[in-house]
Amino acid sequence: MSRLRRDPRAERAARALPTQGRPRLQLGTPVSEGRLRRNPFAERAAAEVQGRTRLRLDRAGGGPRSVSVASPPAAPEPRAPERRLVPEPAFLVLAVADVPGGHLSVHDRQVLGAARVLADAGGGAVVLLGGTLPQDAGAAGADRIACLPEADDPDRRAGALMAAIAALRPRHVLWPESRIGGDLARRVAVRIGEGLFCGAEQVSARAVARPARGRRVEQRREPPLLLTLAEGAAAPHGRTVHEARPIDLPLPARLDFESAILSIEEVPADPATVPLGEADFVLSAGNGVTDFAAFGALAEALGATPGASRMVCDAGLMPRAAQVGASGTVLSARCYFALGIAGAPQHLQGIAGCEHVVAVNTDLHAAMIERAGLAVVADAQAVMPALLALLAEEAS
Repeated sequence: MSRLRRDPRAERAARALPTQGRPRLQLGTPVSEGRLRRNPFAERAAAEVQGRTRLRLDRAGGGPRSVSVASPPAAPEPRAPERRLVPEPAFLVLAVADVPGGHLSVHDRQVLGAARVLADAGGGAVVLLGGTLPQDAGAAGADRIACLPEADDPDRRAGALMAAIAALRPRHVLWPESRIGGDLARRVAVRIGEGLFCGAEQVSARAVARPARGRRVEQRREPPLLLTLAEGAAAPHGRTVHEARPIDLPLPARLDFESAILSIEEVPADPATVPLGEADFVLSAGNGVTDFAAFGALAEALGATPGASRMVCDAGLMPRAAQVGASGTVLSARCYFALGIAGAPQHLQGIAGCEHVVAVNTDLHAAMIERAGLAVVADAQAVMPALLALLAEEAS
């Protein structure tokens, strides 16, 4: 642990011969006398506690020793989130959602978040109204849920909503400022003779606001009975899980007003001709796709709108209108399927508003793989025929 420390002066004096004049030294090895010199490396090794993943030293002395390493404690089982109950609300706030495909869209969740802000300010409850009842309505902030009748006739849908407003007597009714929600809100506002605050961009318990006169001024007022919410104007609710208890609504046997709509026929749009900015499902090709015949067949089989990265459009393999990204089209699709796209920053900016992203790429560390909610690390050229075979098997 320690050794004698040399003293050169003492050694020189011990070797000196008793002569006159020039000093002479005896070259023999004299008995060294000195003090002990510390060896910090040996002390550290002796004090180290064996059997630890992290270095630990025993400063009390006693030499090296070993300790038994206990196994790490098991992680506690995650508890189910507690549901927040509002048994007797002071008032109700209706959130009318589009619920496309039976799922809450990002805009629907923002409407529920704004309704939650209005309801929590005074002990109210949020009632979600939609054509279908989504399973995650409680996590989105709904205390009650009710189903509106699925009707192609917007006047019949407006009549059912007017009956619900008359029965529940809510303090506020919110819609998304979308193609479906905005039209329904205006029909209800005209029929019941109430003013509609359209495109609110700020919602609080005290006031709502929106831009006007070419966004040069701001209109602000107290939260009205009827208002529509602009996209991105409120944050989705995500703090607590609410009850989402189903309730029954009175459905009118007939309309209280005369409808001008004689017949309705739904004409499905061709996904290949839908503009990228309005598409709900986009299948996009990147530099990893070389067989564009298989890519087009896969887009047709999936019912998706074809898109492409900038490199593919620069090469002339896809039209410029199909380019996705900050320098092309910024998407708001519900699902984005990327084949062989690495994920340049400008491309990721173009899909920032997509709710679900699926990526196929050979590079595990690609930015698109990190962005995707579902990633397949494989060659896109091998994945496309496999998907076509599965789709053909399902169709048959």
